Amino acid sequence: MIKLSIPSHQKVFFASDQHLGAPTAALSMPREKKFLQWLHQIESEAGALILLGDLFDFWFEYKTVVPKGFVRILGKLAQMRDNGLPIYFFVGNHDLWMSDYFEKELGIPVFYKPQIFEINGRVKLFIAHGDGLGPGDKGYKRMKKVFTNPFSKWLFRWLHPDFGVKLAQYLSVKNKLISGDEDARFLGEDKEWLILYAKKKLQETPCDYYIFGHRHLPMKLAIGENAHYVNLGDWISYFTFGVLEGEELDLFVYSEHSISDRFHPKSSHGA
Repeated sequence: MIKLSIPSHQKVFFASDQHLGAPTAALSMPREKKFLQWLHQIESEAGALILLGDLFDFWFEYKTVVPKGFVRILGKLAQMRDNGLPIYFFVGNHDLWMSDYFEKELGIPVFYKPQIFEINGRVKLFIAHGDGLGPGDKGYKRMKKVFTNPFSKWLFRWLHPDFGVKLAQYLSVKNKLISGDEDARFLGEDKEWLILYAKKKLQETPCDYYIFGHRHLPMKLAIGENAHYVNLGDWISYFTFGVLEGEELDLFVYSEHSISDRFHPKSSHGA
C-alpha cells in the first residue's frame, strides 16, 4: 500500500489513455498540446498526479534508445516532478514494454500491476490500467503473454528501431486484438468485465474507489454502499480526467479556460 499525505488545499489528479502518436504524429499533436495545457492548468492545485497508462500509443525501451517524439510532455512531467510533485505511472497495454526510463530520467515510479493508495489515512484507492483483468478478453490475454515474454522482448530488441517501432506503431493502430479495445460502447453492468472485476475485488480488498482506464468509457458507478467503480475515459474522444478532493472523486472534462466542468454522460453508461 502506498500512503500519501495531501494538503487540504490540494487535489489528486488522474488521467489515462492519451495514446500520443496515434494515428500519426501529426494528427496526434493537437491532443498532445491539449494534454500539455492540462498539465499546466492543474500544476498549482495538484498534490499528486497518477497516470493510468497508454500515455503513448506505442513505447519500447531499447538499452540506449526510446521512441522519438513526446518531448513536450516528457519535459513537463520532468519539470513537475523536479518541483516536488509526486507522480505515479501505471503501464498500459500500449506502453507495456516500458522499463526504467521514467524512473531514471523523470523520477516517476512505474507500476506493472494494480496498487492500493491510501490518501491521508481516510480514502483507499484501488488503481490499475485495466487490461487483462476480470473475466473475458481472452484473445488479448493470450497476446499479452506473448508480448511480455522475455524471449519475445529479446527478439524484438534485435530489430532496428527504424523498422521495429514503425511496425509496432502500425499494428498498434490497426490490430484491435493487440490493443484489447473492443467496440467502445457500454455493455451493461453485468457484462462489463472491469466492473465485474471491481465488484470481486471489493469483497476481497475493500476500497472506496476502483479506478481504471483502458475501456475509454468515462463513468462513475456505485458498486457497493460506499464504493465506486471509476473509469477515466480517454484523451481521444472525451478528454476526461479524475479529481480527488478530500474524500470525493469526480470526473471532469478538459477545457482550455477551466478545469471545473464536470463530466455528465450523454447516455446511460455513466452514473
